[in-house]
Formats: sequence, C-alpha cells, structure tokens
Amino acid sequence: MTQQPNPRRWWALGALVLTSLAVGFDATILNLALPTMAGDLHADNTQLQWFVTVYTLVLAAGMIPAGMLGDRLGRKKTLLGALAIFGISSLAAAYAPSAGMFIASRAALGLGAALMLPTMLALIPTMFTAEERPKAIGTLASASLLAFPIGPLLGGWLLNHFWWGSVFLINVPVVVLAILAVVAWLPESPSQPGTRIDAIGLVLSSAALTAMTYGLIEIGARGWTHVAALGPILSGAAALMLFVLRERRVSEPLVDLSLFTNPRFTAGTALATLVNFTLFGVLFVLPQYFQAVMGTDAMGSSLRLLPLIAGMLIGMSTAGRLGTTIGPKLTAGLGFVLLAGALFWGATTSTGSGTALVAGWTITYGLGLGFTLPTVMNAALSALSPAAAGVGAGVTQSIRTLGGSFGAAILGSILASAYRGDVPPQARDSVFTGLAAAHSANSAALEDTVRSAFVHGLDLVLITSGGLGLLGVLLVLTWLPGTAERPEPGTARAQQVEIPDH
Repeated sequence: MTQQPNPRRWWALGALVLTSLAVGFDATILNLALPTMAGDLHADNTQLQWFVTVYTLVLAAGMIPAGMLGDRLGRKKTLLGALAIFGISSLAAAYAPSAGMFIASRAALGLGAALMLPTMLALIPTMFTAEERPKAIGTLASASLLAFPIGPLLGGWLLNHFWWGSVFLINVPVVVLAILAVVAWLPESPSQPGTRIDAIGLVLSSAALTAMTYGLIEIGARGWTHVAALGPILSGAAALMLFVLRERRVSEPLVDLSLFTNPRFTAGTALATLVNFTLFGVLFVLPQYFQAVMGTDAMGSSLRLLPLIAGMLIGMSTAGRLGTTIGPKLTAGLGFVLLAGALFWGATTSTGSGTALVAGWTITYGLGLGFTLPTVMNAALSALSPAAAGVGAGVTQSIRTLGGSFGAAILGSILASAYRGDVPPQARDSVFTGLAAAHSANSAALEDTVRSAFVHGLDLVLITSGGLGLLGVLLVLTWLPGTAERPEPGTARAQQVEIPDH
C-alpha cells in the first residue's frame, strides 16, 4: 500500500537548498580567488591545480561511504555533522598560512561536502512522488546554481576590499542558517544499523583516485612521458582494477556494481560525469584568463562569469518543461550540441578578443549545461528505489565529481603543458609569475609572449572540451531513453516511503 508523502517535504527541501548553497559558494569562489592566492601563498600551477582538485578528489572518494553512513545513522544526523565539518574547515581555509595548509583545509572541506551531497540526493526519491521528483531535483539543482551569481559577485567585492581568506568566511553564516533549517524542517530517516562499510574497498578506491589524479596533475609540470606522471597513473589504474574485483566478490560491497546493469542509471551517470569534466576545466581557466589577459580585477572577473550563469539558470528553468514536450533524449542532445558549439566558438579566443566574444560563447555554454545536467541526473536518479537511494546517489555523485576532478587535472595539465612550452624558464610557474617577471624586467615583449602562451593553452582546453561535448551528443542518441520513465504502480520506485518525524 502506498503511504502518504510527508507533509513537510517542501519545507525540508528548503533546508536542502541552504545546504546546497553552502557547497556551491565554496566551489565558485575558489576559482575566482586563484589569481590572488597564487601570489599571496606563492603557489605554482601544480599547487593551484591541487587547490581545486583535492576538494573534488576527497569529495569523490568519500561520497560512496557517505551514502552508506547516511543510510546507517540517519540522514538528518549525517547532514548536521557534515555542516559542522564544512563550517570549521571553511575557517581553517580562510586563515591558512601556506599552500600546504590550504590544501589540507580544502581536503577537510571535501569531506564535509562528501557527507552532504549523497545524503541530500538520497532524500529526494524517499520524500517525493515520481511526479514531484523532477521538480524537486530541479529546485535543488537551481538552488546550487544560485551560488554562481551570488558567490562570485560577493567574492569579487570581498577580494577587492579584504584579503583572499575572506571569501571562505562567507560559508560560515550560510552553514549556521543551514543547520538551523535542517534542525527545524528536515525529518529524520529510519536508520539501517546493519550496514557495514567495506574498509579495504574504501582504501583501494581512495588510493586509485589519489594516484591517478596526482599523475594527471604531474603531466602538466613534467610532461606526458615522465615516470613521475605515468607511474602514479598506472599504479592507480591497478588499484582500481583490484577494487572492482573485490567489489564483485564481497557480500556487502562499497559500490553495488549491479546498479550499472540498469541502462538509465548508467547513461545518466556517465553523461553527468562528462558535463562535469568540461565545467570544471572551464571554471579553472576562465578567471585566470580574465585577470591575466583581459586585465580585470576580481570583481570584474566575477561580473564576466554572469553570462555563463544566466545561461545555466535559463536552461535549468526550462529543461523540465522541454523534457516533457520533446523527451529527455532530445532535450539532453540539444544541450550537448549547444555546449560543444559554444566551446569550439570559445576556442577562437585571441589575446585581442573582447568581452563580447566571451559573453557570447559562455551564455551559450551555460544554456547547454542547463538543458543537459538536470535531464541526465533525473535519468540516473529515476532508476533508484528508495531502499537504494543513499548508495545509488552516492555512486552517481562520486563518479560525477570524479569527472570534475579529472577535468580540472587533465585540462589543467593541457593548459600548463602548452603554456610552459611557449615561455622562457623564469615565466613557467604560472601566467601570473610570467607577468610579474615581465613587469620586473620592464619587457613588453615577454608580457606579450606570456599572454599569448596562456591563450594558446586556453584554446586547446576549449577544443578538447568541445570534442567531449560532441561525444556527449553521440552517447545521448545511443543511450538515453526517448521518453521519461513512469514507474508502474506497486513498484519500489512508485511507492513513497514516509520519513517519520522525530
């Protein structure tokens, strides 16, 4: 018999919105602060990549066991603990005295976010009916995107008036509000104390992700054939193979590989991962381009990100209606076409390109993201039963975030390799080091060389991302269903599990 949905579910969604904002602020503001931090913390290109990547790496590795932890302890308790970790880590990041300490703080932030995201997603199929679920997912996704226009604008103002650490302090009041909202509105889920975490699988998966990401980042500093890059990549791949073999044999695996036998889940997860791959690369290079090549300050950089955010918000606000009208296959396919076309358009950037070119391709790219991401995420989540929501959402988010981590590492390495190959030794650490060397030597020629080298690397990043967008079109046409899933009455997905109030 189908139970009545919890009457407080939309208020509970409001608590999840605030939690999502806390994570979204951190992701958007860091990219804006990278140019300032490169100077103040004396960070080179490799350390800048770790600033971004360590967060997403810990996030990806931690979300699968975090989904289990939410199922075991209760999702409300898990969210409250995660918010506390996130708030404390934000304070530590704000006052980090060195690049190494900042990287450690970012890792702790990733842990807090890892506990939040699968827990939030797992609550969607358990609180809302199949008809309500797309609206709930769209609301949560749109709320996370509010951090994009709010975060950079506020962050740009803070960077223009205070030190870089101030941009991480804005997480703290958001976390406090989110804790109060979760306590007041979010009902507790029933715990499953029998769930066990596969510790060996966790070690193998974490080692695999860390080693491969380290090797990918080292490619930018040492080249594609250096043993310091290839060694970690190969050892990480071996650890990943051992992880898969173990998960197929243990009785309580960390990752339920049977989830991937569902084509909707596999297709939605893979396509969302592809989207994140391109997005993290674009957000890594754009703020550096704005400040190093266009000569803007932090606030100017944040304003130039607004077309991208506007496109995303427009796309996400219409994706649900468009999916109902033409189906998820055509909606996501159109999104990937726009995404790929925009990236190839952006790859025509030169040192003399103006704001109009950037605004044109970024708003188109954002529109493609807005059509694509909620559509493919709903395809993945619609395949989950309430009983599998925690683990399945953790798997989806982990793989999707891993795509972002690899995107920042691989695309950042492409940028670094292209840049380092075109500039003299004194300018190779980063574009900002190169500009400082040019100003110190009062050399206009070196300054032009540095900017041209960076734009060359930027164009290669966008061409690579555009190619992945075309791959996304092919995968959508091959994998994604033409119509939205409508669960049959009496199935696990069609039933609602009422979350009792405590």
